[in-house]
Amino acid sequence: MSTLPTLVFIPGAWHKPTCYNKVIKLLQDQHKLKCISITLPSTTGNPAATFKDDLDAAREAILSETVHGRNVVVVAHSYGGMVGNSAVKGLTQPDFTETQNQISTTGYVIGLILIASGFTLSGLAFMDPFFGHPPPSWRVNNETGYAELVTSPRELFYHDLPADEAEFWASQLTTQSLKALFEGGEYTYAGWRDVPVWYIGTVEDRGLPVVVQRINIGMAKEIGGRVEHRELQTSHSPFLSQPEMTVMIMLEAVEAFTGKLGVNQATENGLCDAIVAPRAMITQPFTWFSFGLPLVIGHILGRCILVFTWGKRFWRST
Repeated sequence: MSTLPTLVFIPGAWHKPTCYNKVIKLLQDQHKLKCISITLPSTTGNPAATFKDDLDAAREAILSETVHGRNVVVVAHSYGGMVGNSAVKGLTQPDFTETQNQISTTGYVIGLILIASGFTLSGLAFMDPFFGHPPPSWRVNNETGYAELVTSPRELFYHDLPADEAEFWASQLTTQSLKALFEGGEYTYAGWRDVPVWYIGTVEDRGLPVVVQRINIGMAKEIGGRVEHRELQTSHSPFLSQPEMTVMIMLEAVEAFTGKLGVNQATENGLCDAIVAPRAMITQPFTWFSFGLPLVIGHILGRCILVFTWGKRFWRST
């Protein structure tokens, strides 16, 4: 089996896989990591494309590596996190802590890297937690079957890029099928409970506010997720505005998943000061509110989900 994993990149809604080109070039050219990026069928101009279609595309890419004995790390952004979480079902090691050193001819998904994304709950479609009401940044167009952006893409996704580059990436956005966002709950899966997760948070995010990201992390940890959290002072798209630092976190994550990369180069390159590991510090009251309070809220939310789940199981067993 190859000593280094393959990274499978899943883009978010409206985005082509080319949005990852900057980080993929760095990972492949400088660090010799194999990278595969997929196109989500729900972004190819087909309003009938479903979440299941996106899921199948992701699983096909993962299986193309694991069947040949190569381990995989799934990298997913925004909506793509739901696809990535669900795609790992049945493709992880049965018992990660006991079998990671065993020789196998089959590869596994060994970790998730989520970028400004969420933690999928099994059985819930993407829009279910929002009770079917889209955020102010986009609207439902039932005539076309697409989710339409009503906020400037530059402001929503790329406000920290130079104007000409932001305009270029805005021009690359595609259509987004409504079906993929509103349907498919029967196929979703909380894959983050099966493998360790590294989360790249985005402090200046205007699409998914960082406080919501921190609450989600607290929830995931309460439910049992093994989450390592880093943050960058970026927009919703750190792989475009700060690709070098995004890569440094990815390398640190891969090293944690495999233990085979060696020294974390963020320190060597002087980039570590821009990468924050959020935590509440007793001596720094500001961190109690910025980091501590959202995580506490998330833990409470996670506990409520656990209690509801236990109650539901108990009710079914009686």
